[in-house]
Amino acid sequence: QLQAYGGGLVQAGGSLRLSCAVSGFTLNYYTIGWFRQAPGKEREGVSCINSSGGTTSYIDSVKGRFTISRDYAKNTMYLQMTSLKPEDAAVYYCAAGRRRVVGSCPRPDDMKYWGAGTLVTVSS
Repeated sequence: QLQAYGGGLVQAGGSLRLSCAVSGFTLNYYTIGWFRQAPGKEREGVSCINSSGGTTSYIDSVKGRFTISRDYAKNTMYLQMTSLKPEDAAVYYCAAGRRRVVGSCPRPDDMKYWGAGTLVTVSS
């Protein structure tokens, strides 16, 4: 089970840190990632990191602003979001899967486990 939290309302330019706590299995052997879905849009992979932590990916629109990380000991993953923009507003989901990160996040269909999502709202 994955439980994402940390979303909320923030002004443009602000920061949020999303967390995703995992129970029932260990994240150690999984690619993990953060996906988001805005109203009327498809779910997209925002940032992913492979099981070793050595390879990360970010979509162009968040590069330099978002940072993904994982804590093996706590079986938790994070997404630090800074300089938030109104276009970052969406429901953010954490996910885990076996597909490796190759240049970008795996497709959503390739992720095996999903959290329920946490809403991020950015006011202009």
